[in-house]
Amino acid sequence: MKLFVEKNYDDLSERASKILIEEIEKNKNIVLGLATGSTPIGTYKRLIKAHKEKGLDFSKAKSFNLDEYVGLNGNHPSSYRYYMDNEFFNHINIGKSNTFVPNGKAENLEEYCKEYDRLIEENGGIDIQILGIGTNGHIAFIEPSEELVTCTSIVKLKESTIIDNSRFFKSIEEVPKTAISMGISSILKAKKIILLANGKNKANAMANILDNDKISTKVPASLLKLHSDVTIILDEEAYSETRRR
Repeated sequence: MKLFVEKNYDDLSERASKILIEEIEKNKNIVLGLATGSTPIGTYKRLIKAHKEKGLDFSKAKSFNLDEYVGLNGNHPSSYRYYMDNEFFNHINIGKSNTFVPNGKAENLEEYCKEYDRLIEENGGIDIQILGIGTNGHIAFIEPSEELVTCTSIVKLKESTIIDNSRFFKSIEEVPKTAISMGISSILKAKKIILLANGKNKANAMANILDNDKISTKVPASLLKLHSDVTIILDEEAYSETRRR
């Protein structure tokens, strides 16, 4: 596990984008695992800039997103499909048919989840997966629990996650209570993983991972220690509660 502690969010985004640019340039057919939320926006902006100014080519790339709210269609401004289109896909030369975001309006959600995992495998698996982390240690929408589902599935969101994500909705009442999320096995199958965390509100979650040699389903992000190629990139605030300095 590689750890980089950057001075601020801009430096974090710069570090992450350089790693991704190098991977995309090496492999034109790259399969990207993508995340939403506020943390990766700076990284996506730098990838867009590299595309527009230096010709970074996404024409043969494919992408799979981690999650989506159940009940929201892709036109809903708080859906993750809407986010990805507006923050990233609309600004690069990736074919929309090559971008996969879980369908929160799928008719048969359980069967759809199985199909999503099959689709990832049929496309050769994810080459590099971007992750954020929740204040409670969740990755994707894999919430702390006594047991975790290994594959893509429907998950019930914890109250802390609903509160955290309410900033993207008009009110907390509008936040969906369930979501489609990749499972921990789906994520750990990625060849490379980058975990990003910024801000003081992520400091306790990161300390739980970095100060502890154990793994626990109650801190889902800790299971990344089982992977052979994980890079963690933090800003100083997200690292501020960690004892290992």
